[in-house]
Amino acid sequence: MALQFYELKKLAPLSDADSGRDLWLKLFNAETEEELKKIEEMGVSFMSEAIMAYRHVAASPEFREMERVRSKARHDEAQAIYNAEQRGAEVEREKWQGVADENAELRKQLVELQAQIKK
Repeated sequence: MALQFYELKKLAPLSDADSGRDLWLKLFNAETEEELKKIEEMGVSFMSEAIMAYRHVAASPEFREMERVRSKARHDEAQAIYNAEQRGAEVEREKWQGVADENAELRKQLVELQAQIKK
């Protein structure tokens, strides 16, 4: 038994000489309706059936709801990361503000000590 991995982004452009495997890989890699139409226009019956089945499933309310939920989950995750970064930045600002306040206090004490020494 062999396990093969394919990098879909490195596939060669669509041609008439593509094997069934290459057609399936290109179908999986298709991101636009135009890419699906190019595959369908090749006239390979099993590809046309697969594309029709995909369109049927993609038009169903259940599929649309799943896509909406996935999209919302991606958005929520990105928002959570952004908020965590903002909280971390605020903590960092507060930390450095504390250091700056401490440095200012030390400078003030140093000036007072210098003034006492000069007397």
